[in-house]
This record gives sequence, structure tokens and C-alpha cells, in this order.
Amino acid sequence: MSIVTTKSGTYSPREEWRSLALVGGIIAAIGFLAIVLPYATGIALTYVIGALLVLGGIAHAGHAYAARGWKGSIWQASLAVVSILAGVVFLANPVVGLLSLTLLVIAFLFVDGMAELGTSLRMAGEPGRGWIAASGVLSLVLAIFLWSGFPVDAAWVVGVVVGVSLFTTGLSMVAVAYGGRRAGEDVTQPAAEPRSS
Repeated sequence: MSIVTTKSGTYSPREEWRSLALVGGIIAAIGFLAIVLPYATGIALTYVIGALLVLGGIAHAGHAYAARGWKGSIWQASLAVVSILAGVVFLANPVVGLLSLTLLVIAFLFVDGMAELGTSLRMAGEPGRGWIAASGVLSLVLAIFLWSGFPVDAAWVVGVVVGVSLFTTGLSMVAVAYGGRRAGEDVTQPAAEPRSS
């Protein structure tokens, strides 16, 4: 699939809405599968992250070897050891990796909720304050809910979070594509001719 540019040389959803809608539909479908199969998604992500950690550790080790004599080479070697060990743990026991990822999600929601509530307190009298506070409360409620169900929730949390993110991203791409299509139709329709009196 090639992306055709407009006359000005830039991509335009008005003219290329089909490719955007197709890609958005594929991403939404992948997100839906991740929501339906959250455990499999979480395990798959754990393997991917484990492999990336090992590769990152190898890169650090290579740099530490190449930079022998540099004061930062010990730091690079330490990062290599930590990255490779964490990657091996994720690959050897993906359930442990999934538990770790779930704890990261819970920690993120807690910190995000506290940050948004703090921001809303500093926004006295400004528009949107209520929405930010509500978002912060929701993040905190989710963090508490997930923590109360841990470690059982680890079987579905990561997969559902990733799935929802992909699904909503895909739907937004489809919406933008069809919005571009409608805008293109409006432009191509000839204007009504004025009546002669």
C-alpha cells in the first residue's frame, strides 16, 4: 500500500482517507483481540519486553567493552547486567514479568491520579478543573481496585489496558478518515448556481 501525496506534497486524510481508515480498522481489530484475549496479550508483551531488555543489555555491554578506561564504563556494565538479568527473568518466567508489568500499571495510575488531583487544586477558578479532578479520582479508584485484586488481576490488566489503547486509537483513526472523506465530498460538490431574477 503506497501513500499518495497531495499536489502540495503533504499527506491529506481528505484525499487518502481509505488508507487511514484501513490502518485504523486493523489497529482497532488488534486492540479488540487484545481485550478478548488479555492473558495471551500480557504474556506476549512480557516476552517482547524481555527480549528488548536482553538486547539493550547486550548493547550496554558492548559499549562498556568498547569504552574500557572511560569512567562511565562501569555504569554501562552495571546497566548491562541489570538489563540482561531482568530480560532473562521475563523470558524464563513470563508470569513474573506480567506481575511486574501489572505493578507498573498500578503505580502509574496512582501517580497519575495524585498528579491530576494536585493540578486541579492549583487550578482554582479555571475552566476544566472539574474534568481534571474527575480524571484523577478515576485513576486513583482504578489503582486501588487493581491493587486490591492483585495478583489475580495480573492475568488481564496489561492485556486489557493495551487492547483498549489500541482499540480507541484505531477508532479515532477511522473517525478522522471518514471526517476527511466528508470534507473531501463537501469540497468536490459544485456550489448551487444563483437564480437569475
